[in-house]
Amino acid sequence: MTGRREFFRQMGAGAISVALAHTSSAAESKPLHGLFPIGQTPCTPDNKLDLECLAAEVKFCNRGGVHGFVWPQIASGWAGLTRQDRMDGAEAILAAGKGGKTALVIGVQTQGGDLDGATEYAKHAARHGADAIVSLPPETADANAMVEYYKTIGKATDLPLFVQTTGDMSVDLVVRMFQEIPTMRVVKDEAGNPLQRVAEIRERTAGKLSVFSGNGVRTMITEMERGFSGHCPTTGMADVYAQAFDLWHSGKKREGFDMFGRLLAFDSIPNAGSYVLIARGIFKEDTITRPMSVPASQSGAGRRPAPLDEAGKKEIRDALNTYLKPYLRG
Repeated sequence: MTGRREFFRQMGAGAISVALAHTSSAAESKPLHGLFPIGQTPCTPDNKLDLECLAAEVKFCNRGGVHGFVWPQIASGWAGLTRQDRMDGAEAILAAGKGGKTALVIGVQTQGGDLDGATEYAKHAARHGADAIVSLPPETADANAMVEYYKTIGKATDLPLFVQTTGDMSVDLVVRMFQEIPTMRVVKDEAGNPLQRVAEIRERTAGKLSVFSGNGVRTMITEMERGFSGHCPTTGMADVYAQAFDLWHSGKKREGFDMFGRLLAFDSIPNAGSYVLIARGIFKEDTITRPMSVPASQSGAGRRPAPLDEAGKKEIRDALNTYLKPYLRG
């Protein structure tokens, strides 16, 4: 009997220590909830990373009251960036956001799940003042290997860790990682049907694991209703998304609904998202955005948006100036 009591006492102590780790270690100085757009990657006409425009995205988010900024991820074309691009880009972002309220999250995933490279990016982000790190999963179907991958990254720094799910990563796997990785704070859930998974993830982690949405944030109202803590659109209209989020969560749900409706109307303009950063003066007229590129194991294919003619560009500028100008903060 004594042996059984000691066993359960130790098990209880272990559970308490895990819970405390998730509430006390790597305490965040900036809240990790709200709108966290995925930064687009600007390039010069000769296809060199444009650090000035990349920094301008962060400054835009700070001016516009956007809660966070994430780079580089799938929508950033991360797989086409060199190691030096990644290092230089992270430093430009973190320098531009220093002293601002926007939480800055640096992507640390690597081609082939190279852990040495991922931990190098994580430590670099920590040294230069990142608020959190995020990683896409390695290209493996083995759950144990995936847990070890994220454990190693989580141990590299005390920064809060965002885990991105893709494919068939199960809720059981997400919960297991949360239980075993003390720095894991957020899951950006794009596996299975996130709208159906969010309640179970929150319940099984006692609400301590925040759930973020991706996939273009096309269902943001439903996501907020079901308990998502954050949302990851692209950058161009992030200030308006942030207003919809803030209105909704301050109890002004009708106003938040209307604000999101404005975004859906704007998004119905062909290729609006591909030009809006230029139209709003964040990128230069000759800026090229790095095409989306994804690892082979993930669905979708990298492609550059169709070029806009002058009439298409004018349509986007007119919509911004005529219908949305009162709501643009950045």
